[in-house]
Amino acid sequence: MSYEFLKVEQKNAVAVVSLNRPEVLNALNEAVLEELYECMEQLNSALETRAVILTGAGRAFVAGADIQAMSVMSPEEGQRFSELGMKVMTRIETLEKPVIAAINGFAIGGGCELALACDLRLAGKSAKMGQPEVTLGISPGFGASQRLPRLVGMASAMELILTGSLIKAEEALRIGLVSHVYEDEALMEEALALAEKIAANPWVAVKYAKKAMRQSLDLEIGQGCAYESAVFGLTFATEDQKGAMKAFVDKSKYTAKHR
Repeated sequence: MSYEFLKVEQKNAVAVVSLNRPEVLNALNEAVLEELYECMEQLNSALETRAVILTGAGRAFVAGADIQAMSVMSPEEGQRFSELGMKVMTRIETLEKPVIAAINGFAIGGGCELALACDLRLAGKSAKMGQPEVTLGISPGFGASQRLPRLVGMASAMELILTGSLIKAEEALRIGLVSHVYEDEALMEEALALAEKIAANPWVAVKYAKKAMRQSLDLEIGQGCAYESAVFGLTFATEDQKGAMKAFVDKSKYTAKHR
C-alpha cells in the first residue's frame, strides 16, 4: 500500500499504520481521512493481516483535526467534515481485525477520537490526551461524545469534554482511557508484542469475539447473548476449533491455521 500521508509496514501478521504528517503533528484533514478510510478497507480484506497498530510519526499520535482548514469552514462544510471523520472512525471500529492505538505524544481532539475508535489503547509515558474542542468554540465532531462516556463513564467524559482539559498518560490509565502505559521507547515494542499475541490466535475466533463485544454496546443483553451463541456455534465449523481442542485433549501443541 502506498499513501501520501500514511506509512504502512507489514510485520508478520501485524500491519503498522503510521500517520505521517509530522510537520503538523499528524493533524487530520480531509485528505488524511480519505487515505485512512481506504487503508482500513484494504487491510480488512488483506489475508496476511490479522491485527493492526495505529500510531503517529514523530512526536505526536495525532494532535487533532486540522484547525487551519476548519477555521474557514461554513456550517455545512463543518457537518460534512464531521461526517467524513465519523465514517472513518466507524470503519476502524468495525474492522474485522483488532486495532491497537499506540499513543505516542499528543492524542488531542480528533486524535483522541481516533484512539477511541480502536479496540485497545496503549500509551507512552509522555502522552497527553483530551478533547479540547469547546475551547475553540466547537463541540466534538468525530465521535467523542458517544465513545468516551461508554469507555470511561459519564462523569469522567463530561469533565474531559466540558472543560477541554488535557490529561497525562497515568490519569488516562486511572480512568480507563488506556489499558497500559509504557516508557516511550518501549511503546512500539509492547504494542507489537500484544498485536502478535492476538494475531497468533485462531483468526475466526478472534474475529467473532471482537464482533460480539462490539455488538454488546448496541444490543439489549438478551439479544447480545443470542448473538454470542450464534457466532460461538459458527466457530465449531473451523479447522482451528477441531485442531486446538484435539491438541488440548491430547496435551499437545497446536499452531493456528486461521481457517
